[in-house]
Formats: sequence, structure tokens, C-alpha cells
Amino acid sequence: MTNQTSVTEFRLLGFSDIRELQILHFLVFLFAYVAAFMGNFLIIVLVTLDHHLHSPMYFFLKNMSFLDLCYISATVPKSMVNAIMQCHSISFHGCFLQLFFFITFGAAELALLTVMAYDRYLAICSPLRYRTVMNSRACVQMAAGSCLSGALYSVLHVGNSFSLPFCGPNFVHQFFCDIPPLLQLSCSDTQPNKVHNIVLALCYGLICFTFIFVSYIHIFNTVVRIPSAEGRYKAFSTCLPHLIVVSLFIGTGFFMYMKPNPRVPSTQDMLAPVLYAVVPPVLNPIIYSLRNKEIKGALRKLLFNLFKVFIWNIPSKPFLT
Repeated sequence: MTNQTSVTEFRLLGFSDIRELQILHFLVFLFAYVAAFMGNFLIIVLVTLDHHLHSPMYFFLKNMSFLDLCYISATVPKSMVNAIMQCHSISFHGCFLQLFFFITFGAAELALLTVMAYDRYLAICSPLRYRTVMNSRACVQMAAGSCLSGALYSVLHVGNSFSLPFCGPNFVHQFFCDIPPLLQLSCSDTQPNKVHNIVLALCYGLICFTFIFVSYIHIFNTVVRIPSAEGRYKAFSTCLPHLIVVSLFIGTGFFMYMKPNPRVPSTQDMLAPVLYAVVPPVLNPIIYSLRNKEIKGALRKLLFNLFKVFIWNIPSKPFLT
């Protein structure tokens, strides 16, 4: 990056300068972060400990929970510290790293959602080939490929934005470093960079969306031909949480990055990033576990074993075996 910037730090303005609202901001984000951490960490623990959940679908779910933890950790803790300490500054390099990790984990999650759609396609449309194709080595390679593609996308996206000169002002009208408000701070023509970012986002998003869409077209064609109503219900129940998460993740991100960005953002513009930066990691564990009998069964076994060990002092076999 050939950057000729004179800005050494940015000021994240957050939602309000009123102290009471800053405390409310801290409490709401603290609740969201704790809920996301507990929900996603619990899924990681359950899938790791319960051998009944050692399947490709739950392997990818565990990886998505890990990405969700990283995704929300890239922005929310810093925002909470700023709100409670009334210190809104972030260094230039800190802003770069925050945006890099935020986009890396977000793009990696979108790639992983695409892999999960392919996993459901194989499980429903080609069950005889499923175990052969989705072996442990292939699953690890797909998960690693999702992370690498997210990192590469982030390098191209963030590098393009931070190659611009920033001469001041340095006030970011957002609670974290995000590309649309940062581009408004550049003292050069940002139109080529905006076009570059939009084309890059559309290409990456459309590739993932196309794979997901095609996978579900084949899935629905197969499911409607299943003779029993119970079989159709079981097939749809494994796909519905994934579809909800995909719609939530793509829809909120597309809305934010494709809409015009005013010079002075409104309250709605300030709150909109919460929909794609905070809400998905909080809701994903709920969506995936609410109707999932295997996850709920593993949770009951874990709680029962913990109860035996710590309340009844009865030695227990390894958890969830």
C-alpha cells in the first residue's frame, strides 16, 4: 500500500455523546456479546465432546460458531470499552487491523455457509456418495479454504481502501471502522475505490449465492419427490436453519453496503451495521439449536453429567460419551 496519510488515529463517534446513552450502549453490547459467546462456545463444546455429533454437518457448524466468535470479537469489545471509558480513539493501524479481521471472518463465514449448502446437497441428493465425498480430510480442506478465501478477499478489500490518503477530519460516524464511513474521510477521489469494492463484493457474494441457490434448487427438487411426509419434514428441518442464517447474513450486509451513504448519517444509518455486525453471531446459535434434536439432546446429557459430578459428587465417565 502506497499510503500518503497524515492521519495517525481515527475517532469512532459511536451512537451518542450523552452519558446515559453510552452506558446503555455498553450494557446492550455486553448482553449481546455474552449471549453470542455463550451460545457459540456451547455449540463448539457440544460438537467436540459428543461423538454422536461427529459428522460433517456439525463439523462445519462448529467452525461457523468459531468464526462467529471471532467476527463479533473484532468490533464489539472495542466499542464497549469506548462507550464506558469515553475514549473514542483508535490508531490508524488498529483501525486497519479491526477492519481486516472483521471482513476476513465475515467473508469466511459466507464461504463456509456455501460449503454447508453443498454438504446438505450431497446428504439429501446423493446420500450414497455422501460419506465418500465428505470425508474428514475433505471437510478440513473445505473449512480451511473458506478461511483462506475470506482472508484473500479482505486483503483486496481493505488494502484498496487504505491505499487512499487520509488528511482529516478523522471522525468515523460508526461504532467500528467500516469501509463506507472511512471512504468519506479520504482527501482524494474515492469513486474508483468504491467501484472496485462494489465489484469485488458483488463477485464474491454472487459466487457464494449462486452455489447456495443452485444447491437448494436440487435439494427442493429431491425433497418434493420423497414419498413420506416425515421424510420431507426431516429433510426440510435440516435445511431451514441454514436458509435463515444465509438470508440474515447476506441480506443485512447487502443492504448496508449497497445503499447510498450520506455525509451526516442518521440514527438509522448508525444502527444499521448492528444488524450485520452484532445480530448474526447472537442469533445463529439459537437458530441452529432451537429445532435441532441432536444439539438439545447433547446439551441435556452435558447438564446431567455436570449435575452428577458437581452436585451429587458421583464420578462420571467422559462427558457425552
